[in-house]
Amino acid sequence: MFKVKVYVTLRESVLDPQGTAVKSSLHSMNYNEVADVRIGKYMELTIEKTERDIEEVVNELCTRLLANPVIEDYRYEIEESVVQ
Repeated sequence: MFKVKVYVTLRESVLDPQGTAVKSSLHSMNYNEVADVRIGKYMELTIEKTERDIEEVVNELCTRLLANPVIEDYRYEIEESVVQ
């Protein structure tokens, strides 16, 4: 089994209106030291071992469903679970 942590964020070239709204709210609360806010998604997947390469599976999941490759970037971390 693998535990996969997937992080999806808007590309730097894409405007982030939600991040802009959060930044504005933080500034109105006098957190003026916050220079920028980008909003993203975080997912944890548990994937069973198969004959397929785990990196291939995760990349396929991300490009086909979890992220929109036109406007989003993704990265992931894979941990192999120890089953007792």
